[in-house]
Amino acid sequence: MKKLFLLLSTAAIIFTGCETLVLGEAEANDPENNFEIFWNDFDQHYSLFNVRGWDWDSIYTVYRPQVTPQTTDEDLWEIQRQMVEYLDDAHTFVYWPGEAFFSGNREDRARLNAEFSLPLVLADHLEVIDSSNQEEYYYGSLRGRNIGYIYLGGVDFENENFADRLLEGIGQHDAIIIDLRNNGGGNDTDAANFAARFSDREELAFTVQERNGPNHEDFAGKTEYFLRKDGPVQYTQPVVVLTDGLSVSAAEIMLIYLKALPHVTQIGTTSSGDFSDTSMRRFLPNGWQYQYSIMKFLLPDGTSLDGVGHIPNIEVRNSEESILAGNDLVLERAFQYLFEEHGIE
Repeated sequence: MKKLFLLLSTAAIIFTGCETLVLGEAEANDPENNFEIFWNDFDQHYSLFNVRGWDWDSIYTVYRPQVTPQTTDEDLWEIQRQMVEYLDDAHTFVYWPGEAFFSGNREDRARLNAEFSLPLVLADHLEVIDSSNQEEYYYGSLRGRNIGYIYLGGVDFENENFADRLLEGIGQHDAIIIDLRNNGGGNDTDAANFAARFSDREELAFTVQERNGPNHEDFAGKTEYFLRKDGPVQYTQPVVVLTDGLSVSAAEIMLIYLKALPHVTQIGTTSSGDFSDTSMRRFLPNGWQYQYSIMKFLLPDGTSLDGVGHIPNIEVRNSEESILAGNDLVLERAFQYLFEEHGIE
């Protein structure tokens, strides 16, 4: 799964390239046709209507009468933006080159960014052993505590043995905190390889199906993904995973694997709830671009976390005020949990 990009400034980067979608010379560049292509493409290919409980026909009923030959670009943009907003899917977006970008989100990104400060963690708590701005990780020992810590800003590692090197550095601690707050996702395979270093078992973790037909319930057969034990050493002491509403995509895949393990506890707030891989970029006759989810991820019991997210075992939320005061309440609650439940400090 490619890393999730939600900001307009970043969108300008990911929309460079040479991919095109051939629509045919007969496609008219007018508001009504652009609307019809957009609605129908989602109708025939988007994967999560039934999972999330959305009525896409009702969207047509509401918005199609608003589009006429005289509809302006600005009005059409607002209509399509609202259609994407309805889907509430961070993997789904619409892009007006040079003008606007919108991705479905359930939470206020600015507020969530203000509720976490990596510099605060680094300055007040962490003795860094290793870090990489490019790979977006820091790990080391928490000062005055027998607890290891790793911050992952993404799930893209230089090699599959990344977690082995990490455990060489901090695996001697009585507990490890894995911080997935503000984690924008990345590579599902890296997520599985990382989790395998904390596993003592093999079991079915989830299944994936790709939409493959015009009906909302048309899906290909299930592909099974397993939690596995891998690497020279597995860490089976207490593990705490910290999350927030910006823990998304491959970070949530990692959580599926990790939360199947009895020694793993999630603390923080609910993750984003966006798991699916996405379509190739799609193009409208007017040059606008968009993308959508094409798969559904199901837990072994057949339920889906799409649109729900991973609900923490212990819920606690920072405020902007607590962060500005130098208090990371989520991290401090993890310290409290490890001491009260395991006697670790």
